[in-house]
Amino acid sequence: MTPAIELHGVDYAYDGGPPVLRDACLTVEEGEFVAIAGPNGGGKTTLLRILLGLARPAAGTALLFGEPAHRFSRRATLGYLAQRSRLGTDAPATVREVVSAGRLAAGGLLGPLRAGDKAIVARAIADVGLEEKADAPLATLSGGQQQRAFIAKALAAEPSLLVLDEPTAGVDPGAQESLARLLERLHRERQVTVLYVSHEFGAVENVVRRLVLVRGGIVFDGPPSDLPGAWHDPSHVHA
Repeated sequence: MTPAIELHGVDYAYDGGPPVLRDACLTVEEGEFVAIAGPNGGGKTTLLRILLGLARPAAGTALLFGEPAHRFSRRATLGYLAQRSRLGTDAPATVREVVSAGRLAAGGLLGPLRAGDKAIVARAIADVGLEEKADAPLATLSGGQQQRAFIAKALAAEPSLLVLDEPTAGVDPGAQESLARLLERLHRERQVTVLYVSHEFGAVENVVRRLVLVRGGIVFDGPPSDLPGAWHDPSHVHA
């Protein structure tokens, strides 16, 4: 089976500056749930942009499902939750409308959703536990509930790869734990490949089997339980 993600010897620098990434190598098989963590400025956002095909490496190769990432032909199969995804506080869109937008983007639809598409939207909303909030304005939901709505929007596209960039930013600890359990269940039930990108990994430490730490390159790749003790010191990950 072709891996979902392959990075081979990737280097990257911004505008002739010092390298942000050096010789980064990473393979993620289909169906894996991988956490990518590291300090701010350590290169994890750059790594994410390269593996999604949003930036091209100065050296090395980046492949998505066997294709060059920057020329990937099936963009609709990528579910991406960007940092601080949200609408303005006065936006009237309901949860159902937000999630439906994910289905419209996937199908390239211009008119009303078909019955089958509506069923997919309803399932995505149910999967994140927001059935009772489906017709509520998104702005009336808590931060954790809003993140669930945006995850449902990504799920509505029925993605092969789900990427979440700092999904717990600004969310209280209780909601972080709830979100981690939700992602673990969605991964198990939908068999989707999940990348959870954050400057910390505590929220998902107990639900992921593989952790990748990025600090100018990939400095650790393995089970969280094998992480050297010093790296559990927040100064190593948050610095």
